Amino acid sequence: MEERQKFYGWKLVGALWFLYLLNMGFPLYGGTVINTYMMKDFAMDRSMYGLGFTIMNFFVGVPSTIIAAAIVRWGIKTAFGIGSVFICAGALWMSLLASQPWQYLVGFGVLVGTGIGFGTIVPLSTAVIRWFKRYRGRAMALAMTASGFAGFVGAPLMNWILASNGGDWRKAWLIVAGIEVLAVIIAYLFIKECPEDIGQVVDGEPEPALSGQSSAQNALATQYAWTPEEAYKTRTFWMVAISSIACQFPFFFFTAHWIMHLRGVGINPADAAMAMGLFTMGGIAGRIIGGWLIDKMAARFAFMLGIGCYFIGSFLAIHVSASTIPVAFLAAILYGTGFGWTFVCLNTMSGNFFGPAAFPKVNGSVLLISALCCSPAGIVGGKLFDMFQSYTPAFELIIGICIFGIITLCFATMPEPPKTAIKLNQ
Repeated sequence: MEERQKFYGWKLVGALWFLYLLNMGFPLYGGTVINTYMMKDFAMDRSMYGLGFTIMNFFVGVPSTIIAAAIVRWGIKTAFGIGSVFICAGALWMSLLASQPWQYLVGFGVLVGTGIGFGTIVPLSTAVIRWFKRYRGRAMALAMTASGFAGFVGAPLMNWILASNGGDWRKAWLIVAGIEVLAVIIAYLFIKECPEDIGQVVDGEPEPALSGQSSAQNALATQYAWTPEEAYKTRTFWMVAISSIACQFPFFFFTAHWIMHLRGVGINPADAAMAMGLFTMGGIAGRIIGGWLIDKMAARFAFMLGIGCYFIGSFLAIHVSASTIPVAFLAAILYGTGFGWTFVCLNTMSGNFFGPAAFPKVNGSVLLISALCCSPAGIVGGKLFDMFQSYTPAFELIIGICIFGIITLCFATMPEPPKTAIKLNQ
C-alpha cells in the first residue's frame, strides 16, 4: 500500500490535467466566446468565421504524425512546451496584430491550432498509455476532464470580461497568452516521460499473476508488441480511424457554431455562454463514464454508447428556441457528454489494441485522418446555414454521421497479432 502511494503516475495525471485545462480549455472554449465579439469588428460572414475553426481543427489534427515523431525524438515534455509557445504566439497575434479576416485565420486557425495539437491530446494520451495499463481508461478520463472544467469557467468568464470591458476582445487574448506561460512552467517541473526513468513500473506495481480479473483485462488490451507498420495493415486500425469521424465532426461543428445557433434563435449572450459551459461540464461526465466503461467492456461497445449522446443531442438542438432554454442546456450537456465519452474511448482504443510502443504513431495517424475528415465541420456548418438560413441541415448531417460511426464500430474488434507474436513484458 505504501508503494502505491509513492507511484508517480497519479501525480502525473494531475499535471496532465492542468496542462490540458490551460492548453485547450482557454484557447478553444474561451476562444469561441472571444471570437464572437471579434466578428463584430471584422467584415466576414459565418462561412469565414467557421473557416477559422476549420483551419484550427485542421492544424490540431493534421500535424499529429509530426507531433508523434517529436515525442519519440525529444519527449513528451518538449511537445507540451512547443504547444504552449505556439498558443502564446497565436494569442499575441490576435491581440496585437489581427485586424482583417485573413489575420484571424492565421492567428486563431494556424498558430493556436498548431499549439493545441502539440500541447494536448497526443502527448497527454502517450503519457497515460506509458504509465498505465490496468487503469488506462480511468487515467485517460481523469486527465481529460480538465477541458470540461476550463470550458465551464472559461466561456462564462470570458463573456463576463468582455461584457465588463466593452467587448475588448484583444485584452481577452492577452489573458490567454499569459496563461500559456504558466503551462510551460508546469510541463517543465512535473512531466516525466515513463516509469522506468524514475525507477518505477507501469501501474506502480508488477502485473499480477493471471487471475479472473487480469485475464479479463488481457482480453481488452493486447499482449503483443505491435509496430506501427503492422498496425496499419489491420482492419481494426482503419475501422478505428473511420469511426473517429463520429467522435470529432460533431464536436468541431458544435464548438464553432453553437453560440451562434443559440443567439440566432433569440437566446441572450449570457445564456448562450452558460450553455457552452454546460457543454464542457457534460464532457466531464462523459469522460468519466467512457473511461470507466472502456476498462470494463470491449472498446467498440463503449464507443457506440457514447455516440448515442450525440444522436439524441442533435434532435434536441434542432428544436431549440428562445422559449425552450432548458432544451438548449440539455442538448449542450448531451453533446459534451458524447464528445468526452467517445474521445476517451477513441484515444484509449489505440493503446489497448496496439500497445504503448506503437501508440504515438498509431494514435497520431488516427488523429491525422480524423482531422482531414472533420476539420471542415466549421465551414460546412457555416455554408449550410448560409444556404438554408438554419442550422437544422447541419444537425441532420451529424445524425447521419452518428449512424455511420456505429456501423463502422461493429468491425473494430481486437486485432489478431501476426504469427510471430511477442508477449508484452510490462
